[in-house]
Amino acid sequence: MHRQRHDIPNKLQGETLVRNQLFEKYKERPLVRILPELNVIKIGGHGIIDYGRDVVLPLVDELGSLSEHHQILVITGGGVRVRHIMDIGLDLGMPTGILSELTSKISEQNALMMATLLAPWKAKRIHTTDLLELPTLLAMGALPVTHGTPPYGLYEHPSERSNGGIPAHRTDTGAFLAAEVLGAKRCILAKNVDGLFDKDPLKNQDVVLIPEITASELIEMNMEDLVLERKLLEIMLESGNLPCVQIVNGHKPGMITRAVMGENEGTLIWAR
Repeated sequence: MHRQRHDIPNKLQGETLVRNQLFEKYKERPLVRILPELNVIKIGGHGIIDYGRDVVLPLVDELGSLSEHHQILVITGGGVRVRHIMDIGLDLGMPTGILSELTSKISEQNALMMATLLAPWKAKRIHTTDLLELPTLLAMGALPVTHGTPPYGLYEHPSERSNGGIPAHRTDTGAFLAAEVLGAKRCILAKNVDGLFDKDPLKNQDVVLIPEITASELIEMNMEDLVLERKLLEIMLESGNLPCVQIVNGHKPGMITRAVMGENEGTLIWAR
């Protein structure tokens, strides 16, 4: 017996949502930019917070001062404690989704500490599900702080076998995803190096800073090690709002400020 589908008239009526020509039709559609003046600043756990007060407190003062004249969203990474719990989880054979759940707790702890330190500047610790509260919070003069691990949790994509199960979507990627969906002005990753180099500057002397590069060029180089997550580069290729990511040295006072002011500090990685 032939059964009639109950449907609602619309332009996608009867579509499977996997047809190639449909994707082409919507590829260039304009996107709403919720916070076009927002500066997303990701503070690395491994590269910044794990160094303690000598690095973190000057950075807190800089971020607080910036928030008085610019829209800022602070996003925190995990750091050494992520390496520790992931080491145990990998050794025990935990699935990728469990590893994602375990490691997200660390970046949340760092967000709580940063929000506490930034309290004099009306810091407000928020969760990743609260991003749409940002227009109101910023209008009230608050400085929002959240953690960078994307909220995939148990639904984290299975990792490539070559990754051994390590979650591919971590805090650099989470910062970019937040900046993309909010239509932010820029996404700045604060690390413990001056930018992207052709080799690890902490292990090699003869290194060359790469001031600008595209995501596709960097993927093609297939470098042994990177200062940011590889998954972020792949996602950048599909971005609609955010044209680039900027890597700066959070150990050097003023470098983040100059990046927020539009100066080409560190390395610019362009989506295309």
